[in-house]
Order: sequence, then C-alpha cells, then structure tokens
Amino acid sequence: MTDVVMTLEMIQASQVGTKAIAAALAVGLTGFASAWAELTIGSAAVGATAENRDVFGMVLLLTVLPETIVIFGLVVALLLLF
Repeated sequence: MTDVVMTLEMIQASQVGTKAIAAALAVGLTGFASAWAELTIGSAAVGATAENRDVFGMVLLLTVLPETIVIFGLVVALLLLF
C-alpha cells in the first residue's frame, strides 16, 4: 500500500513540475521573441523617424505591438498553472 501512495505522490509531483516547466517556457520564449522583434523593429523605427518625423506615431505603434506577445505568454502560463 505504501508503494502505491508513493507512486501517486511521485506522479503528482511530476505533473506539477511539468506544468511549471511549460509555464516557464511559455513566458521565456515569448519574452525572447518579443525582445528580438523589438530589436529589429526599434532599429528600423529609429531610422525611419530620422528620415521623416511625420511617421513617429505609426512607428511608436509598431514598436509597442511585439510587447503584447509577452502578455499572451503570461496568460498561457497562468492558464497552465491554475
């Protein structure tokens, strides 16, 4: 009987650990993807703004958009954990 209880506890601990790893990957990978997108968009945005100041509003909007990816990753992580 003790072996069965220990096996069930090990399975539950393994499931919790797997959920935690999946949540960490969801936030970490979306954070990395957002940073990479921010890098490429930000450098292009600075160049476009230097050439024409009228595009600043559009460039600002395009710079903010990749940050929503991290929010989606955080939502997925919270759904996985709870």
